[in-house]
Amino acid sequence: MDFFKKHMYPLLTGIGILVALLFFSLNIPHNREANIIERSVLSALSPLLQPVSRVSGFIKDVWDDYIRLVDTNRENRQLREDVRSLNLRVLEGNEAVLANQRLERLLEMKNNVKAPTIAATVIGEDVTSWFRTLIINRGSSSGIREGMAVVSSDGVVGQTVKVSSSTARVLLLTDHASGIAATIQRSRARGVVKGKGEMLCALEFTTREEDVKVGDTVISSGIGGVFLKGLPIGEVTMVKRGEYGIFQTVSIRPAVNLPHLEEVLVVQRGGYE
Repeated sequence: MDFFKKHMYPLLTGIGILVALLFFSLNIPHNREANIIERSVLSALSPLLQPVSRVSGFIKDVWDDYIRLVDTNRENRQLREDVRSLNLRVLEGNEAVLANQRLERLLEMKNNVKAPTIAATVIGEDVTSWFRTLIINRGSSSGIREGMAVVSSDGVVGQTVKVSSSTARVLLLTDHASGIAATIQRSRARGVVKGKGEMLCALEFTTREEDVKVGDTVISSGIGGVFLKGLPIGEVTMVKRGEYGIFQTVSIRPAVNLPHLEEVLVVQRGGYE
């Protein structure tokens, strides 16, 4: 700093002369031959002009590269944002398509059920070792009572057991406390579908003489008044006839994919206060 303070005026004078000479050299007309003075100035400045030109070109190249990098980085950020936005739209579109397919199937079931129904959405579940229940977003304010049948597009889900003003708890057909009067669709053999937990059921009280085979479809018999006749319950996966006893053991896989259930219909028929 002391050096610059001491030599400020000589430095400024030298810089001024250099700038003036550069300005003079750059403004020589190109359409005429330089005179002796102009040639002398150009000769004196040529050692300075070449480094200045190289430095100027280098600075210009660096600046252009920097601008290109900044623009590229900005474009990359914008492209990444556009890709995220497009991916989100694709996911939303796929979800809308799947939801529409589920609702179309649910509407088809609604049209097949010969009783008033109300649609509800699953908002909670309780699948502990003791209970198998779901919570739906409809309650007494929508006309739902305890003991009403709950179905989906694939068949029987269960029945309402606890109802508040805005929600209801649904006891699944796989719960140990559940029992549904049922019929083998092919042979008309009767029994009671009991929940066995772990998303499985069994057809009980079916005698050994009844015709039951693996692959048979089990439907509701309509006995008992809760479930309408003919609703799909499940498919027979195992039949066992022991040497003793009057009944056979029949295992059933529910028709409804209960863990993935999202929408249901509550049949507004029967029930109790």
